[in-house]
Amino acid sequence: MTAPVSTRSSADLIEAEEPVLAHNYHPLPVVVARAEGTWVEDVEGRRYLDMLAGYSALNFGHRHPALIEAAHAQLDRLTLTSRAFHNDRLAEFAERLAALTGLDMVLPMNTGAEAVESGIKVARKWAYEVKGVPADRATIVVAAENFHGRTTTIVSFSTDETARAGFGPFTPGFRIVPYNDLAALEAAVDETTAAVLLEPIQGEAGVVIPDDGYLAGVRELTLRKGCLFIADEIQSGLGRTGRTLAVEHEGVVPDMLLLGKALGGGIVPVSAVVARRGVLGVLRPGEHGSTFGGNPLAAAVGTAVVDLLETGEFQRRAAELGVRLRDGLADLVGKGVVGFRARGLWAGVDIDPAIGTGREVSKLLMHEGVLVKDTHGSTIRLAPPLTITAEELVSALGILEGVLKR
Repeated sequence: MTAPVSTRSSADLIEAEEPVLAHNYHPLPVVVARAEGTWVEDVEGRRYLDMLAGYSALNFGHRHPALIEAAHAQLDRLTLTSRAFHNDRLAEFAERLAALTGLDMVLPMNTGAEAVESGIKVARKWAYEVKGVPADRATIVVAAENFHGRTTTIVSFSTDETARAGFGPFTPGFRIVPYNDLAALEAAVDETTAAVLLEPIQGEAGVVIPDDGYLAGVRELTLRKGCLFIADEIQSGLGRTGRTLAVEHEGVVPDMLLLGKALGGGIVPVSAVVARRGVLGVLRPGEHGSTFGGNPLAAAVGTAVVDLLETGEFQRRAAELGVRLRDGLADLVGKGVVGFRARGLWAGVDIDPAIGTGREVSKLLMHEGVLVKDTHGSTIRLAPPLTITAEELVSALGILEGVLKR
């Protein structure tokens, strides 16, 4: 990495943000100016190992050469047409993404929340036109402790009061059941149910992994009850857990997938709803859209992401290095870690509250050159780029052990 270009210090830049930026985030006090691979550099030139990867948006690391090349090549040709016209990159992106996921059709959007909102709309339309639910009575069943985004509709079915308080009135049509509870799910599904919307692994909740058989049970239940299974794989998908999709750990194919984050390679926001033809086929011109959804730059980068995933290299790396991550965390249980949950290169680590909060531990790790993020008080999340080396991973775990001993 070359020297930073900013002439302002980290402290100056953080102070400058205070009066002009909305206070909807509470970031760690590090100001990143450069990045490459698994490493970032602040404006003073200090280097940090990135163990968060943009909440999985950077699955392939910072500035992956193949993705940067695809973006540069497209920037020199065409960046936006809107969907008023066709563009020469969109067909291949949709074909390749549908083939990668084993589904039929793609609805390209930009952000993860847009994908979720779009999935909700499509599920309701399907319920009215295909299932025959009476007008305006469709329901969608979701899980407690979910995180699907922060729009007004999505926070309507959140159980996180920080996300909800002060933003009502809330959108009706959702039923909330405990996660990982098939009996509760079955009791909530009835003739008005359009879909069951779940994260295969709940990321924001602390990387909560359901019991073996839960996702297969959800698939069986939704088929039997005649409603859709929507899997939100925005964080869990595209290699993170050691498979292309987290649902593959149970051999499950949902009716609809919600994808985002890593789909844009950490370069541009790209998301998508991918579904069976009989589901996405309910949309007609004028019923849904996005000016930037499916733009040529996004399609070019998204296609390059699919290229990387088709090799299987990143899924294998996540699976193999995930064993090292799991073993390393197991060694820390009782040494400042009270528990953890891990799948692939993704872990939620519960810190002993006697040592400190998750944020306090995150700040200590930052000072030692490792970047993570806390959630739910005493939990920290580990989600390094899938390009991380075994040596870098072992080093990060060693630094965590040292911080906990301190």
